[in-house]
Amino acid sequence: MADKRLLAEIAGHIDAPVDQVWPLLRSNLALTETDGRTAVSQGGWWYRGEWSATHDDAGTIIVHRVYNVARQMRWGVPLANRFFIGFPDKTRSGFEQILTRVAHALDADWHLLDQIQ
Repeated sequence: MADKRLLAEIAGHIDAPVDQVWPLLRSNLALTETDGRTAVSQGGWWYRGEWSATHDDAGTIIVHRVYNVARQMRWGVPLANRFFIGFPDKTRSGFEQILTRVAHALDADWHLLDQIQ
């Protein structure tokens, strides 16, 4: 999907191998498509959430990105989301809940790496 604009991004790390993390992560998401180690949840007129998992030497890096994919009134999505009380906090909270579930199932630790926007 070429015509998408990033609204939010958050990343975390789970201290477990990607081959163990990825199936559990996918089972905790409401997905519309998957491709390799990228999973997508798309809905409404503007929302596309992409999740990815990559290996690093200490475990797995998970990244969640929220995109604006509106075809009409695209300009209104970022403006509206800034006024949606709690949008950044809800995005972070949902991400943390999913990482907590996956890490708990693997008896592993996790932590946030970065949050953009």
